[in-house]
Amino acid sequence: MKTMTCKQLGGACDKAFQAASFDDIAQLSKEHGMEMFQQHDEAHVKAMQDMQELMQKPEAMQAWFENKKKAFDELPED
Repeated sequence: MKTMTCKQLGGACDKAFQAASFDDIAQLSKEHGMEMFQQHDEAHVKAMQDMQELMQKPEAMQAWFENKKKAFDELPED
């Protein structure tokens, strides 16, 4: 298991997520982001808007994804 925070994954807070794979931790982050969006949390709404803008540029989105996956892979096991 490895741990990353919402901020480390492009979000807006220090909530920690634990998972065995990057795909799993990304899913936890996504679920958290949707929950915060539904609660109209301004910081998370802004982070999601930034992510939506990034998604309009496939190469930039791919680079972002690869950087986050590399950061996860480099983390020590909990």
